[in-house]
Amino acid sequence: PASDLSPSRPRESWGGAGRALRRELSSPKGSWMTWRENSPNPSLFPPRLCPPQGAEPSEELRLGLVQLLSLLLQRCGAATAPYLGDIARVLQAALLDHYAEVRRESCRCAVACARAMPEHFHMQSESLIKPLMQTISHQHYRVRVDVIQATGAVIQFGNGKSVDDVLSHLAQRLFDEIPKVRHAVTTVIGEWLLHLRDRYSYFHKLIPLLLGSFTDEIPENTKLAWTYWEKIGLQWEKENEENLKDKMDFSVSPSHYPKGETRPGLGCRELVSRNLSKILPGLCHDMTDWVESTRIKASQLLYTLLLHAEDHITQHMELLLRTLYQACSDEQREVVRNVSLVSAELIGTFVSPKVSLKLITPAFEQTPKASCVMVLAAVIQGSSKEILQPHVTQLGNTLSQAGVCQRSEEVFYMEQLLSCVQALIEVCQEDCKEISLQLMKVLVTIMAIPSSQDLKEKVEKTMSSLAEVQQLESFHCLYKQHIIQLLEWISVSCEGWSCYSPEVLQFEVIATHSGPVIGEALDDFILVLKTCLQPNKDPQMRLKIFTVLSQLLQKASETINSQGLFPSYLETVIKDILAPNLQWHAGRTAAAIRATAVLCLWALIHCEMLSPKEILKVKDELMPQVIASMDEDSKITRLMACRIVDVFLRVCGRQFDADKFKNTYTEVLKRLDDASCDVRMAAAHTLANWFKCLKDSDVKSSMEGHVEFLYQELLVHLDDPDENLQKAVLEVLKEGSILYPDLLVREIEGVVHKHQTPVYCNQLLHHIQSAKESAF
Repeated sequence: PASDLSPSRPRESWGGAGRALRRELSSPKGSWMTWRENSPNPSLFPPRLCPPQGAEPSEELRLGLVQLLSLLLQRCGAATAPYLGDIARVLQAALLDHYAEVRRESCRCAVACARAMPEHFHMQSESLIKPLMQTISHQHYRVRVDVIQATGAVIQFGNGKSVDDVLSHLAQRLFDEIPKVRHAVTTVIGEWLLHLRDRYSYFHKLIPLLLGSFTDEIPENTKLAWTYWEKIGLQWEKENEENLKDKMDFSVSPSHYPKGETRPGLGCRELVSRNLSKILPGLCHDMTDWVESTRIKASQLLYTLLLHAEDHITQHMELLLRTLYQACSDEQREVVRNVSLVSAELIGTFVSPKVSLKLITPAFEQTPKASCVMVLAAVIQGSSKEILQPHVTQLGNTLSQAGVCQRSEEVFYMEQLLSCVQALIEVCQEDCKEISLQLMKVLVTIMAIPSSQDLKEKVEKTMSSLAEVQQLESFHCLYKQHIIQLLEWISVSCEGWSCYSPEVLQFEVIATHSGPVIGEALDDFILVLKTCLQPNKDPQMRLKIFTVLSQLLQKASETINSQGLFPSYLETVIKDILAPNLQWHAGRTAAAIRATAVLCLWALIHCEMLSPKEILKVKDELMPQVIASMDEDSKITRLMACRIVDVFLRVCGRQFDADKFKNTYTEVLKRLDDASCDVRMAAAHTLANWFKCLKDSDVKSSMEGHVEFLYQELLVHLDDPDENLQKAVLEVLKEGSILYPDLLVREIEGVVHKHQTPVYCNQLLHHIQSAKESAF
């Protein structure tokens, strides 16, 4: 009876399928018994589960039949060996059944079959591989789990050659979103590595799959993989104890080992090292796969392999570096992080810099890419101070080459270059003193590119770190230490600078970022200015450098005059730099240059570096050009020019001849009609000083006609719609009334009735009258 097959299982639990089976089994002349007696090839089961006779339409009955087969295998064991071919055909069909439960039961049945007759199972095991692989991607995760477990048993107890047929499918299941599926894969691979008869032939194919589970997001899966891996390593050690005896007795842990990592056992390390040459090419190929998840998984596995291989990495450096360069350009940040910040650091940890740098630096001699710089930064970061010390000078010289640090203005490239410098400072500490100048060149170059404020702050912080490892107070001390060399470095080519020359931006950084230190290198600084600010040089470039000079002059005491030495260079600055650039030339750029030159001149005057004595020396050369600048399109230029003329009048106006007085007031008077209120007010103030200078001048008598004309024009502006200008002009006329009061009174009386606001005329008349009375 059927109950004998499973004594512990009550008949009632079989349900409808059980009742149907019992009818078939108990019928003395039923259809199944009749088929068994009459069939020329009697089989264990009726043709209800496998073609060509057709399939049983009832899902429950098909399930019950497979369950019965499983019970038979468990009960009878090796006695079912004669029916292995029939069982295999039944399982081939059942594994592809439309009913998921039939598939699951078929997987369990396959496991039972493999365990029941291990001596014979290999003859039919290959026939089950295809249907298993067709089912391994089933939509129900429980089916996938059972298929993976069945695959493990079928291959372990069957033909090991089928490993190649299933590896790609199992590898794909490592990306399964269900943790239990990944857990099943890890278990199967671990068991194969421990117990598969031909496992030595498949180590290089199975090890990557097991190590791939080390980075599983589920801790349970990770722990399982590590547990299996440790067992595998210990087993391999025992099996190869004679070959490993020397390494077991004399193996010493590296003194510099990645923080937070536990060193794998000797057997694990040896397994990876001996199979790395077979694993690495395929893994490197996966690093460039078009599927994002594959690249991420491959990058994670690469780190695990390198951690195990240790110094055996050396013989694979060329392939490894090519892969790292390419992977560092990946769009997926996680791939870049796994490669540049993790894997590449292990090269620095385990590979001698003599080897790694010899292979990396040639890439810098060609056209270095950001990925090359990124890998170098990671290698430096992973190195120890002691092993890197002999190579510090080489690294500093490499990074400071123009072809490296000036190769690109791309922000990402410069960020990686900065990472290299930061890594050198962090690892080498005080040893960086011998390459301090080279590192400053790199940092100045990075700061010089047009980039975000965030990058500039990072550069400044890195400078501070470089100063700190040299026991200096601040990065200004670094500039103090290297300012002469830095200026010489950039000024070598200043004769041929254009607006596109990187040296222009580097000069700006050195001049403005060094603070008071620039005041200690005025010889070189002024020489660059004098060379580059000649009228025949590139206008855009001159404008940039003039802007730098203007910024420095606005805070002269904190920058170029910090040592009080700048006044000794004033004659050169004015005659050789400012004066030539105040000459009129057509074009907007030329106008901008004149504007900046005027601003620089005003800054010199405003901060009182240009003393009255110096003004007297340069007045004849500068005055005509400054007066001409009052007619510029730029409002700020006109305003500064008016103020400069005002200062010139106060300092040396009494020494003007008639022509200078005439030319001055003529141009200043035009500014009373300026569109800018500020310019009009400045012009009024300048005319007041003009009157003061003329009062004490020897040419006063010859200027009466001009004064009369000036009175007439000023009286027009005394009725200006702008009340502020009216008051300013009133003060100018009060000052000018001292020259020819009677003449002014006649002019006032002639126009007072025309003014909309005659109150200012009356105030002026009253002022003149009061002045006369006080004089008597």
